[in-house]
Amino acid sequence: SCFLRHARSRNYVSESEVCKLESVPLDFGDYHPLKPITVTESKTKKMNRKGSTSSTSSSSSSSMMDPLSSVLDGTDPLSLFAAAADPVATMDSTRKKRDKDDSSAVGSDFEPWSSKRGDILARYTTTEKLSICINVTRNSNMSFFTGKTTTTGSAVSEKVRTRLEELDDLEEGSQKELLNLTQQDYMNRIEELNQSLKDAWSSDQKVKALKIVIQCSKLLSDTTVIQFYPSKFVLITDILDTFGKLVYERILSMCVDSRVSLPDNFSPESVNDTAKETCLNWFFKIASIRELIPRFYVEAAILKCNKFLSKTGISECLPRLTSMIRGIGDPLVAVYARAYLCRVGMEVAPQLKESLNKNFFDFLLTFKQIHGDTVQNQLIVQCVEIPLYLTLYSPAIDWILQCIAYRAPEVLLTEMMERCKKLGNNALLLNSVMSAFRAEFIAARSMDFIGMIKECDESGFPKHLLFRSLGLNLALADPPENDHLQILNEAWKVITKLKNPQDYINCAEVWVEYTCRHFTKREVNTVLADVIKHMTPDRAFEDAYPQLQSIIQKVITYIHDFSLLFSVEKFLPFLDMFQKESVRVEVCKCIMESFIKHQQESTKDPVILNALLHICKTMHDSVNALTLEDEKRMLAALINGFIKMVSFGRDFEQQLSFYVEARSMFCNLEPVLIQLIHSVNQLAMETRKVMKGNHSRKTAAFVRACVAFCFITIPSLSGIFTRLNLYLHSGQVALANQCLSQADAFFKAAVSLVPEVPKMISVDGKMRPSDAFLLEFLCNFFSTLLVVPDHPEQGVLFLVRGLLNVIQDYTWEDNSDDKVRIYTNVLHLLSAMTQEAYIYHVDKVDSNDTLYGGDSKFLAEINKLCETVIAQILDHLKTLGKEETLKRQSQLALYFFNTILAHGDLRNNKLNQLSVNLWNLAQKHGFADTETMMKTMEYIKRRSKRPEMSHFADLALRLPLQSRT
Repeated sequence: SCFLRHARSRNYVSESEVCKLESVPLDFGDYHPLKPITVTESKTKKMNRKGSTSSTSSSSSSSMMDPLSSVLDGTDPLSLFAAAADPVATMDSTRKKRDKDDSSAVGSDFEPWSSKRGDILARYTTTEKLSICINVTRNSNMSFFTGKTTTTGSAVSEKVRTRLEELDDLEEGSQKELLNLTQQDYMNRIEELNQSLKDAWSSDQKVKALKIVIQCSKLLSDTTVIQFYPSKFVLITDILDTFGKLVYERILSMCVDSRVSLPDNFSPESVNDTAKETCLNWFFKIASIRELIPRFYVEAAILKCNKFLSKTGISECLPRLTSMIRGIGDPLVAVYARAYLCRVGMEVAPQLKESLNKNFFDFLLTFKQIHGDTVQNQLIVQCVEIPLYLTLYSPAIDWILQCIAYRAPEVLLTEMMERCKKLGNNALLLNSVMSAFRAEFIAARSMDFIGMIKECDESGFPKHLLFRSLGLNLALADPPENDHLQILNEAWKVITKLKNPQDYINCAEVWVEYTCRHFTKREVNTVLADVIKHMTPDRAFEDAYPQLQSIIQKVITYIHDFSLLFSVEKFLPFLDMFQKESVRVEVCKCIMESFIKHQQESTKDPVILNALLHICKTMHDSVNALTLEDEKRMLAALINGFIKMVSFGRDFEQQLSFYVEARSMFCNLEPVLIQLIHSVNQLAMETRKVMKGNHSRKTAAFVRACVAFCFITIPSLSGIFTRLNLYLHSGQVALANQCLSQADAFFKAAVSLVPEVPKMISVDGKMRPSDAFLLEFLCNFFSTLLVVPDHPEQGVLFLVRGLLNVIQDYTWEDNSDDKVRIYTNVLHLLSAMTQEAYIYHVDKVDSNDTLYGGDSKFLAEINKLCETVIAQILDHLKTLGKEETLKRQSQLALYFFNTILAHGDLRNNKLNQLSVNLWNLAQKHGFADTETMMKTMEYIKRRSKRPEMSHFADLALRLPLQSRT
């Protein structure tokens, strides 16, 4: 009971000075941590001539140097050691690296076939029934793959006869035809064949593997379901690629010596005879295939194996294979065969451009076949229109032209374009040229291409697809500036006449980007209006959400001035076409992300505010009971980003009105409400700062309105600690603005909410005990209560008393000491309240030190509270006397001892004796940490050397240190 009556008198200013770190002057010279590092490099030059000595030169550089750079430039000790040990090997590796770098291998700027594969399979589909015809034969003899050589003539003739018999067996065995397959069934069967190929190969059934590849290749001559042919080509050539890889790796493995393997750029001379013989056997076997198409495809698949036989093998085979394709009568089958040859050629010998060009020119020579009677009759039988048929050629021609155009000189590209011009009805080729050639090449000749497009026959390849291809190029490269408007007019004249909504939107989507890149909001508005006009009838927009989303994305990519964007008359009506909620929300999220990313300054533009409030409301209204928490957080973050960017300057009333409107619109997202409360509190503090303490009635009324906003909003939040902390924060803001009754209301609300704190709370999705969070909050609350003045109509320290009652009644865990730790912190508060001048104050708010002026009745009330608190602490310490709780008793006794040490006047005998008793209790049962006790003793002895703390010396003598033995 003597604790506060004998609380230590504190001089906070002098204590602060004593605790400051001692400043030591340092002479930095020219050094400053933010200056560039200066590295001094010493170079030692050794002279070999007799009598010469080493000379050392130093140079300085002020540039930043990476300390790891010396490791990465090849001068690390291991590299130097390796170079010294084997200089020849080092030279060889350097030469190999140079050869590799200088080779004409395809670079990363070449789009691989694998990236086109998925698009082709998705685009070229069918609902018609498909069939697969497969030969079923007995297991074939595999002796001809062993690589063994024979010398006698009879043996050779026997070998040839065996090969021919095996070939007959492969091509004329009993057939099994699978009919009426759906597209998915067909694809599954092809995948099964691919797996069968791998299984046969792994089980050393090489002939069976070859048989599978031959049968699959034959399928490429079948065009009975012609619209599926491009996808069939993709599936079958996957099997051919697998076969080619297996054969190559098999032969390569035969070249591997036990000591060394072949380098990547090996020469045929380094290949052993066994590997060469096996390779030749493969080519002989393939040459014996009777039908042209499988013979061509299988040989093309193993084209790379020519590297084992001859340096010129690939360059000799490519022209021969190119000529073989001339024997394929169906132009569609032939063009895909050329595409496959170009594909393999680019993989194994991309430098052999002549073969690529020859394939394309051969195709041009046979181009007129497309319009011949044979093809036309086939289309009539299959009920396929010529425009659809022509689109089947696109993947193959696009690939051939991409291979030709890769790093090709402009002269060659110009020649290709001129050759296309000479052909009648060249829309198909023109489209492929625009798809394959460099965008810069196309853009520079935009008007030439538009002229060629206009001359094309409308009944053939659709013109709108040509304009789409042109638009894709112009999205990547700019045409001549003088042509900008004419290009847009020519393209849009064609696009706007399209009747089919899907054809229209596919083109419009591409040209919107060109419009945004080169024109003003007037042209953008015209384009958006035209899209609305075409897509609104019969709700056509419902089938075009991806394209419409793409249009919005392109518009906000190029227009970052949102005042300009929302002044585009048709922008918001365009958003109305997104009737499907999930799509509409995604579009709104894109717009908000762009606003947060690009809006540099806060805004009060009514056009922006109205539009974005509408967009944010759309996002907010999409939230329901099934919405995931992550989605809620994302939406709230976007809305909060918008709220933070709104500022009306010193028009505080308008700012508050905006926050009130936002609260009514976004009431279902708690993070938004929390942000609004913080924003309103900040607004109240800004008002105080701007007014510089000159509180007029109008200002006071405004601040009270801010306070009322927070007081009304906080109860709607679900998080208990969110509410507690916001009550505390808002009360602090009210106090800072001299709104004392409102501050009291916040603090009372916080006190009344403490009993509702549950034992467990959810933190990041996991249930955790709430004690630590409550302890932290109450400590913060105590710090605020020090400066809160008593209400004239309430009792002394009414808030502190109320809080202590709540703490007393709160149900604490049996194994928890948090209640006593809180009571100990209350003693800190009560000790601070007895000081003549408090350690801190709120500007223009008189705290109890001023109101009571150290009045004895006030101090007596504090002392009564102190008696109650200390009694609670000591009672709790007694309850911990059981064996299982002795360690907790020791820790709490030391904690209470430190409180008395810091805040009590230990010149009082009773208080001095209490501290000694607590010290002994902490050590009584051997649970005290010896190191902690020793450091505490050192602190007491150090403090005793100060004149006003000399009595600590006597205390130190009364505090024994018990060592554990």
